[in-house]
Order: sequence, then C-alpha cells, then structure tokens
Amino acid sequence: MKFATWRRNEITSSGVVVGDRLHALPHGMSILDLTRLGLASALAAGERAVESASSSLVLADVTLLPPLQPPAIRDFVAFEEHVEGVVRSVTGDVAVAPEWYEAPTFYFTNPHTLKATGEDIARPGGSMAMDFELEVAAIIGALPGSDGSDLSGEQAHNHIFGYTILNDWSARDLQRREMKVGLGPCKGKDFANTIGPWVVTADEFEGRHDDQGFLPLALSVSVNGREFGRDLLSHMGWPFAELVQYASRNSRVVPGDLLGSGTSGHGCLAELWGRNGSQTPPPLADGDVVRMEVEGIGAIENRVIAGSGLPAVRPARIRPKSWS
Repeated sequence: MKFATWRRNEITSSGVVVGDRLHALPHGMSILDLTRLGLASALAAGERAVESASSSLVLADVTLLPPLQPPAIRDFVAFEEHVEGVVRSVTGDVAVAPEWYEAPTFYFTNPHTLKATGEDIARPGGSMAMDFELEVAAIIGALPGSDGSDLSGEQAHNHIFGYTILNDWSARDLQRREMKVGLGPCKGKDFANTIGPWVVTADEFEGRHDDQGFLPLALSVSVNGREFGRDLLSHMGWPFAELVQYASRNSRVVPGDLLGSGTSGHGCLAELWGRNGSQTPPPLADGDVVRMEVEGIGAIENRVIAGSGLPAVRPARIRPKSWS
C-alpha cells in the first residue's frame, strides 16, 4: 500500500494512493499516526479509506508534501562503492577506511528541512559545489511487545513500516571544510532532504528479499533527462534490518524514524569527482532538474535554484598566547 500526504485548497491530508487517485484517511490522521499504530492497523485503516468513495481525489489535482515528519533521521553510508569514490573526492585517500567494514556508520541530520517532490531546492549560501545523493530510506513502525531498544534481527525487520526515496542534498565544499575539523557533515547537509513521493509499506516487498535479507531494487538518477547513475539496493553492505538493529543498540528507534541507506554506487557527483580527479561532471547549476527513480516505490524530482544572499560567516578570533 502507498501512503501519501498532500495539500489541496490549503488543506493538508494523508491517505492511500491507488493508480492516479488518492483516498483520504479520516481528517487529522497522518502517516506518522499510522506508524504509531503499527503496520497491520495502518493497512486496515488504508483499506477503509479506499472503500470510502467520498474520499477519492485525482492525484494530479493536489500538491504532494513530504509523506511524514520523522522524529529523527539517521543516514547511513552502506554502499562501499560510494564510500570509495567520495573518500577520494573529500580527502584524497584511495582506500575505504577499515573501520567502515566493522559496523554500519550513520549521522543524524535535520528533520525540519524536508522537501517534497516538485519543490525547488535552493543552494545554501556560500556553496559552489551542489550535489545530489540517491538513497532509499526505511520508516520505523510500532511493533507489539517492543519498545524499539536493543532489537533482535527479526524484531528489526518487523519494525520496518515501509520505504521511501531519499535525496540527501549536499554542499560538497561546505562538507569538505567541516569534515577537516573532525565533525560533520553539518551545514554541508543541513539545508534540504527530499523524501517521497510516498511511503510504500513493507508488505509490498515481502518475498523479494534475497537469502541474506537484501532487496534487489533498481535505483537510478538523472539530471536534465540525462542518466548519471544506476545501481541495485542489494549492493548495500548491510540489509536494512541490520541497520535498524544497529541503530537500536544501547538506544531506541521509534515510530516514524527515518533510516537512510546512504548513497548508492554511482548515486552522486562527488563519487565521480573522486574517480576522475576533478569536478567532472560539474556541480549542479541553477535550473538543473534532478530526478530519482526506485523500482517498486516511484520517482522524485526537484529543480535547483539560486539561494538567498547571506552575509559571510565571521572567522573565529585567534586565542591569545597568554590566555587569562
């Protein structure tokens, strides 16, 4: 089942996508609410919405919004091929750090700058190296008898409510400076993440996992109609269930949390920059349209625009030699 959120006549609603039509949930019920109910109850609510003919709208008549507002966003780096290329681009190293292989690594990013498919994405002030990142994200749902902590592999798998596409937009020049300090990415990633176009529930993919738990879904990204990269989701170093399990270690995942796969192989420009030894192809320019497609989920598309002019950041004062 596909759950979307949209705006029509200044009213925000959520519901089920069936073909080119939308079937609204009861007024005020969101996809985040559904994740808190759990997958089985969410599917039942969706079925009731579809059966209610009075709730039906034409998809083309609404503006899609980000399908939900996650309580937290963790973004992993689960594709070895991507890491190899981007490490060359950012640090000049030619090998993936051995620590990458030891455990799935993630960072927390901003859940308050989410964008929907169709929205313009403004370049952040001071950046001249705008990039896209092709990802899939898992959405956490409630699971009876579990609080989301220290999950087993089976529990982690069953906590996955559904999947959506994620474009983790990146300002590579800002990111490069930040990561030299030993932190980040921070402002290099803080300005926008596109998710959507909807959440496809996990039951739609049951039976498609391979014997190691990976989903062999085709991913692709294009700029202005020209394909830049293609990969399979099954090329991740860890399947999603293991990412969820790791995120829950000594911690907790809660309904609505979003866990990104990290960028696929050939899923961003910086990977190509690392392999080519230069910014070839060039960074995204104003007016470029980035489209991402994921088998079994759909597509998202955004246009890059100029950002608002902001004053330069003031450098830190230099600590006096005799500090008192």
